Amino acid sequence: MAPRRASPLLSFENLEMDSSISSASLKDSYNDPDVPVKRWYHFIPLFGTVSLILAPHPSLLYVLVDFHLQTLHQPVVFILHLLATYSLTFLAFSSLIVCVARDPGPANLLPSQQCANADTDDEISLTDALMPSGDYTAPGRWCRKCWAPKPERTHHCSICGRCVLKMDHHCPWLGSTCIGHRTYPAFVHFLCSVTLLATYIAVISISALWYAFHNPFIVHEFTPVHELGLAFAGIVFSLVIGSFACYHLYLISTNQTTLENITPFMLLRHLPPLPQTGHSLSDPPLELELGYPQRRLVKDAHEKIRIYDVGFRRNWEQVFGWKTRFGWVHRLWCGGASQGDGRIFPRNPRTDDKLAQLANELVKVDRNS
Repeated sequence: MAPRRASPLLSFENLEMDSSISSASLKDSYNDPDVPVKRWYHFIPLFGTVSLILAPHPSLLYVLVDFHLQTLHQPVVFILHLLATYSLTFLAFSSLIVCVARDPGPANLLPSQQCANADTDDEISLTDALMPSGDYTAPGRWCRKCWAPKPERTHHCSICGRCVLKMDHHCPWLGSTCIGHRTYPAFVHFLCSVTLLATYIAVISISALWYAFHNPFIVHEFTPVHELGLAFAGIVFSLVIGSFACYHLYLISTNQTTLENITPFMLLRHLPPLPQTGHSLSDPPLELELGYPQRRLVKDAHEKIRIYDVGFRRNWEQVFGWKTRFGWVHRLWCGGASQGDGRIFPRNPRTDDKLAQLANELVKVDRNS
């Protein structure tokens, strides 16, 4: 039997890549033995997250049955509270599954393979295969750990051992995974769902507890204990998770990630070219080279410069926008993924002058020191 001829990687007839390679084989080809493997103990915080969501439900069912059915005889209100509570619980678990199961953004695959909202087409031209677009010689555009191109707003996670597109942060509470371009809307959806669920449980419990204080001989003696515990837990989770959700709503409105918001020295890689002589700074400057006055300049500029802020509406469209007519239904269900390929983002043109001014001030301080 004649040996089977292997299909070439590049076809010079149509100048396109062979699209017969499945996404699963591509994922296997990027497996790195140095990447940390998730162990069972990495999922203990995820088990805690699920337990905290489900823990109030036995007491909540006890309160609803005893208060609305047996005491007030309100079956309609009981059903409405039940539907609202478990609808919010379903929404929270839907987005939680998306955050845990979906890849946050593979930076080492083709843009057409990792784009959630684009048509699947794995074929690229010979020119794109041999000469990838983008200046990967620029600072921060090449990962020395993965030894691969690092697109814009992509960061290397030392815990996961890989680069993630538009990485926001690494979350141990969601199965020790990263929150990135393809999971960030689901993450925000999860925070908002849990906040609404905790607030709703707190309101129900406080109203029932208020009734128990004014009618102590009507309600069951153990019901106020459940109501007090639910009210306390609901208020605590509403404040903690709610403040975290509000913080991410602010990040969406200003088009920032958590890393970009808490790391002011990321501005250094966006500075225009510095003068070739007259200073001792690298081009661009390194954080370790800066003295205290220069660090203060960078931190003050970081509070005013929003490189990717293109307006409130367009910022939200980048994260929660939809292209189909009823795409908003999917967003309400589980959050989904952000639009675009996660590699190229529009910039605010007004920040160019501010970055140039910051570069001049850094050079001026360095010359005077």
